[in-house]
Amino acid sequence: MLFNTIDFIIFFIVILGVFVLIKNRKFQHVFLLLASYFFFYYTSNYLITLLIFTTIWDYYFGKAIWNADNIQRKKILLICSLAGNLGLLGFFKYTDFAITQFNFFGHYFDLGHQIPLLNLALPIGISFYTFHSITYTVGIYRGQLSPVKSFTDYAIFVAFFPQLVAGPILRAKDFLPQLREKIDGLEVGTQFRRIVITNANLKIGITLMAIGFFKKMVIADNISPMVGDVFNAPIGVDSFTIILGSIAFGIQIFCDFSGYTDIALGAAAILGFKMPINFNKPYFATSPSDFWRKWHISLSSWLRDYLYIPLGGSHKSKTRTYLNLFITMFLGGLWHGASWNFVLWGILHGVYLASHKFIVDKFPLLGNAKFFKTKLGWLVSLLITQYFVFLAWIPFRVQNVDFMKYSMMKYVLVDFHTSSTLNFILSHRFHIVIMVGFVILHIISYKIPHLRERISNVKLRYWLVFLVGIMLCVFFSYEGNPEAFLYFKF
Repeated sequence: MLFNTIDFIIFFIVILGVFVLIKNRKFQHVFLLLASYFFFYYTSNYLITLLIFTTIWDYYFGKAIWNADNIQRKKILLICSLAGNLGLLGFFKYTDFAITQFNFFGHYFDLGHQIPLLNLALPIGISFYTFHSITYTVGIYRGQLSPVKSFTDYAIFVAFFPQLVAGPILRAKDFLPQLREKIDGLEVGTQFRRIVITNANLKIGITLMAIGFFKKMVIADNISPMVGDVFNAPIGVDSFTIILGSIAFGIQIFCDFSGYTDIALGAAAILGFKMPINFNKPYFATSPSDFWRKWHISLSSWLRDYLYIPLGGSHKSKTRTYLNLFITMFLGGLWHGASWNFVLWGILHGVYLASHKFIVDKFPLLGNAKFFKTKLGWLVSLLITQYFVFLAWIPFRVQNVDFMKYSMMKYVLVDFHTSSTLNFILSHRFHIVIMVGFVILHIISYKIPHLRERISNVKLRYWLVFLVGIMLCVFFSYEGNPEAFLYFKF
């Protein structure tokens, strides 16, 4: 079920209406779980069985890890839990990719008959809810939380519909306590908070959702045709157009993905739940590491805590640190999809992070230079960082190897053809206006801290004008079938 459809709007209004009527917390939780399962089933049909399997698997493994009487047994149980989670993810997401690569190399080296593809359906959201569930068993193993007593509560954590199919990635230790929050500090076991739709939550939630709809339907969806015109057949296109297309895709994927996140955070806020922010003005990052502190924060922090640090992080040799950064981003790229273009994207960011770390280690005085503390130095750092970030968006967008190589070469080895560039700009002037509008709004959001909170706190009449304005923009941006969110396929 897409957020940007009337189906979701009706679904969400019904959810809120039922919650107003249900006064018992346990019944509310059961209804929330059933609603989340319906949301998933509406899109994925029988593949909901995988979501339920993952939930049951880790719920009982969590208890087993907690009750294990020695560290060795705990470790074995954790490995079994991870094997089940990652095995399921790997089978459905990477089996056909692995068969394709084997057949390619098998044909090249004459290794025999080709293996037929299984043509497996990719369960929507499996990459996200698998990572959610892993935080639970690993958290118990590390002593960060104890097993949840209610299966319903744990199932809600795994299947919570606002973030189910595209994040942000939740952590058990942050979300589960919200389901067991005491009323006015009472310690009586049954006196837990029920879900109440408050005016404050409704106001901030609708604000976030409105901003998310605007990002997705007004900016991302309207820029999408221009990106397609550039990268669907880029051979013969000049450098300026390729660079413009790369910038356009960077804007599209940011507004598409952060738009989804805003809608998810808004829906959760209305229901009284807090979820982690996923973006913090990433196109103002001034280094590769700064970019990953601002982009897809829930994933980058997950990779740091559950992959990079267990690999040794920065606590071993410098060479090992660079290798750990590279491996983490390589696997982060592969997580995005079973395709070499995502692997290359991950490799590029791994090289960026390792190179930046190497420069900082090798030339410590460079990082403390007065120049980089000035506005000009900040601008230089920002432009260099974003140059490489937008270069990496090309392999993320373009799967055809020849198209990818051509586009990246044109991006790096700049040449200009004034007439073709001018024709392209004129033919896409509407899309250019949208891009310029995004840049202006992005700068405003950077200059004004806590802009969303300020918007949600303005007087009611101004707030309604703001919302009506955005909703009108969304309404008039709608043309035919709504476009799916880009991260649905990951």
